Amino acid sequence: MRIAHVALWTADLDASAAFWARHFGVEVGDEYVSRNRPGFRSRFLRFPEGASIELMTGPWVEDGRADGRERAGWTHVAVSLGSEAAVDALARRLAAENALVSPPRRTGDGYWEAVALSPEGAQIEIVA
Repeated sequence: MRIAHVALWTADLDASAAFWARHFGVEVGDEYVSRNRPGFRSRFLRFPEGASIELMTGPWVEDGRADGRERAGWTHVAVSLGSEAAVDALARRLAAENALVSPPRRTGDGYWEAVALSPEGAQIEIVA
């Protein structure tokens, strides 16, 4: 058994897809437009190793950008880059866009980790 994908609501489908492609090298799939639920659109983001994220939007989605607050439900997604140097390099790029909320550091459980916020405010742990 394996997780097929995780999903994130976003107010701006194109900006969110561009963010993930720019920083994480995902392949952005074609836009899906629902015939059954007017206004619903989504795109799948595929990582090179096979994991997927579905970005979803609709006119009912509020723009909850970049507050980074903890709330019920999924709290973050962790993306492993494979090396501390790769984490450091991505953290610098994210900091330049004001998307980095915690610079690289050694965590208590041994990860080299930085934390960023996606355009919709979801936490992304970048680990090695």
